[in-house]
Amino acid sequence: MASGTPLPKNVLVFGATGVIGKYIIQELYNARSSFGKIGFFTSKSTAETKAGDVNGWKAKGVEVIVGDVNSEDDVNKAYKGYDVVISALGRNAIAAQIPLIKLAESAPSIKYFYPSEYGTDIEYGPASATEKPHQFKLQVRKYIRENTKKLKFTYLVTGPYSDMFFSPAGKDERIGSFNITEKKATLLGTGNEKISFTTMRDVGRLLVAALETPTTSHERTLKVNSFTTTGKEALAEFEKQTGAKWEVSYTPLDALKKVEKEAWEKDSPHKTSATLRRIWLEGGTLYNVRSNGEIGFEGKEETLEGHVREIIAKHDGV
Repeated sequence: MASGTPLPKNVLVFGATGVIGKYIIQELYNARSSFGKIGFFTSKSTAETKAGDVNGWKAKGVEVIVGDVNSEDDVNKAYKGYDVVISALGRNAIAAQIPLIKLAESAPSIKYFYPSEYGTDIEYGPASATEKPHQFKLQVRKYIRENTKKLKFTYLVTGPYSDMFFSPAGKDERIGSFNITEKKATLLGTGNEKISFTTMRDVGRLLVAALETPTTSHERTLKVNSFTTTGKEALAEFEKQTGAKWEVSYTPLDALKKVEKEAWEKDSPHKTSATLRRIWLEGGTLYNVRSNGEIGFEGKEETLEGHVREIIAKHDGV
């Protein structure tokens, strides 16, 4: 920690009951001794439809603030008493972060803001600027660079979530699939391409590590991951732990590009996944140096072996 840089103490989360948000709030709670106050902002409808989760967090001492994310008054009231904002808003709500950032910039207590960056590196190279799934995140970064001065921002770039990648693909197995029930996999490319993954639990743990290593910079990009593997290596681990030989098929890169093009033309629900998986297959998760060590997380990551064990245990209801 830089001399004189205060540790973030009071943490407010947006999107805490969502896909990645539930892992983030859990790991913040697990590390609660490092923080003064933990809270999350949620809508009235979410508080009602996910009442079990919301009331469970209340019972544990997490502050739950119910309001309208589009109301400046509700958001300003929520910011009082907090010094760091964590956004875990989903892909369809990424642009909604801009007004949250605008209000945080003028809020007296807020010093740090973590935008919802979890996933693929949106500034990996020149081609990143035109990738369709990146556009809202790029707009957020543009806004930050042109309109903020006070806040310190951290982009936690995690790459693909292994929990989702090593699962059935749904209706289109051509974009890659690991199906434990049927002992069947569709590997992308040749199966030998390296992809760096982050487990969803590690996303939360890495975020806590980043909070415990504050920055003096206006913008900090942390490129982190749990492990790097290939499709064939992952398949071998699943076969070893399930004790069965799996049926395997392949979607070469050229074929994946055709699937991607078709998905966007037909406005398929798999269009974004097809593009992201093509980016990963082309090496878009591989970095010369990862940032795990910068935040004291090197050697603490989940492993491929351990994660496959967890996935199988969940599937078997263990």
